[in-house]
Amino acid sequence: MPTPFQLSRQSASFLLALLMFAGLLLAIPVSPALAQEAPPVQEITGRINPGEIDIFVLSGLKQGQKLYVTLATTSGNLDPALALVPGTVDLPSLISGYRAGLQHILQTSDHPLAELPALNDKTFLAWDDDSGPGYSSALEFTVPRNGDYILGALGALSSAGRVTSGGYHLMFGLDAPEVLTGKATSNGASIAVQDDALLGRPGRVQEYTGSVAADRPSISLPLFDFDPGDVLSVFVEATSGDLKPILILRDYGDKPVRVGNLQGRDSQASLKYVLPEGGGGYWLDIYSTPRDGEPTSGEFRLLAGVNAPELSSSTIEPNSQDILRLPTQVQTGMKLQQIVAIDQSNEIMTAVGTIKLAWQDSRLAFSPDECHCQVKEYTENNFNQFLTETGGDWPDFTFFNQQGNRWSLNRIVDVLPDGSVTYVERFSTNFQLNFEFAQYPFDVENFYIHADLLYPEDRYVMVPMEDFSEIDPENGEDEFILTDFDTSVSSVTASRTYPTSRFTFHFSAPRHKIYYLFRIFIPIFLIISVSYITFFLKDYSRRIEVATGNLLLFIAFSWSLANEYPRMGYLTFVDVIMAITFVVNTAVVVYNVYLKWLEVHNQVEKADHIDRYADWIYPLGYMALFGSTILYFFH
Repeated sequence: MPTPFQLSRQSASFLLALLMFAGLLLAIPVSPALAQEAPPVQEITGRINPGEIDIFVLSGLKQGQKLYVTLATTSGNLDPALALVPGTVDLPSLISGYRAGLQHILQTSDHPLAELPALNDKTFLAWDDDSGPGYSSALEFTVPRNGDYILGALGALSSAGRVTSGGYHLMFGLDAPEVLTGKATSNGASIAVQDDALLGRPGRVQEYTGSVAADRPSISLPLFDFDPGDVLSVFVEATSGDLKPILILRDYGDKPVRVGNLQGRDSQASLKYVLPEGGGGYWLDIYSTPRDGEPTSGEFRLLAGVNAPELSSSTIEPNSQDILRLPTQVQTGMKLQQIVAIDQSNEIMTAVGTIKLAWQDSRLAFSPDECHCQVKEYTENNFNQFLTETGGDWPDFTFFNQQGNRWSLNRIVDVLPDGSVTYVERFSTNFQLNFEFAQYPFDVENFYIHADLLYPEDRYVMVPMEDFSEIDPENGEDEFILTDFDTSVSSVTASRTYPTSRFTFHFSAPRHKIYYLFRIFIPIFLIISVSYITFFLKDYSRRIEVATGNLLLFIAFSWSLANEYPRMGYLTFVDVIMAITFVVNTAVVVYNVYLKWLEVHNQVEKADHIDRYADWIYPLGYMALFGSTILYFFH
């Protein structure tokens, strides 16, 4: 029989073995079949371009499961909406029928928005527009039967012509109500798979036409950013000339990643490239192949597709504008509101005006529910915030013929939800002019204000803005008559080393002639008339006195006008008129002295005989001299 001590040792061994067994049990992972599984949650991010619908297939859903979906905007002005349909539906036919029903409501109903939910209920198993925070969508759906289902993510009312676009964040959950509260996190589940091919469309395709020649043997076309997994296809063909295009796709580091028709043997080129990680900074180069030292030239047509089948000259119609990042058109207008001064000697105009730029930048698009506003404003106080949001990439400009500083009296930037931007600046500065004074004071001078963009033409291109540019009637200029003006856009290489777009505000201005008539030409006519009157005096001494006094009067008159004349390296019309008047008046004094000399030397008859001819020579000579001067300057 064991002793108590022996029993104690046995009990201790048993307890130790029990503890070791319990530790082993705790160390063994719990079988998933025995543990409670977390409900599947999936997270997807993407972008909806204008007019697009992203389609997701939810396979193998079970009856009684509850599907939770949220769709929120992450960039742009996207107003998200969700629509769920059976997996067996013909999507193209359903979309066509829905659009027809919507158009019927819009054309016949006085309250279309009130009738829209009934159309949605009739068309979709479930749908939602604004049930989530702000404009975000949130959908809860109980699966009625086993099978596949299709979910569409789109912009609200896109079928009615309301275009919104931008990035999105999409959450799926099965029996996971936390998705609707925003507390759910993705656990790697696969609930939905994107399949836009169900729409019956061949992805996105954009068309571009251009030309290359000896003076421009290549063209660079930047591309928009790509999503992970996107497939880029490009096809280019010559449509005129002897062009043999070479096609090169480059990445952000200027590294060629795909090439088409590198040897330049064909009139067509194509390439295809898969972007597993997406990204930006890619662009296409189109080169003309040289032949015998000279580049081939001609026009071409280019098709660029994302997730589209192989492209060719006739297979696919373009349906997108978001593949090639073509130059942004910048509508430009200018108001000349006040002319402070015109320094004609230095050919400088000091002016106050307003310049207005309008363009669209999808990077600045926003959803109104972010700020509960329809427009974002940036003034002097927060203009740096605008520069930060654009990364400094906006159609900044300089005045090419500006002298000294440009003082921005005030400026404001308005940004609408779709990324439409309006920049308005009231400025004051000096502008260098280039006057042509030869016909002064009957000259018509040209005034130019040149605004040059700082970024190259493949980024921004100016176009004249309708119904904005003007010359303010209260401009304050009194010497020139300012009425008509015109605006134009040209390509220049001036402010930068590459071609940039230039907006030119131009007006031609004649002078107020009545001032010069009374200030210059009537006094000249009177001086000429006084000299002519002396020809009818028989006292040659008095004629000398009057002619000399008249000449001194003309000299004084000339000095009084000296400060008003523009100082140029050439003679103007008024300079020649004044010179003729001075020479003729001097000649009259000399002529009268000569007649007096003849009288003193008893040759009165000869003097009278000469004087009779001078009565006609004097006015006819003036007319001949003035007439030839007018013909010379105004022919």
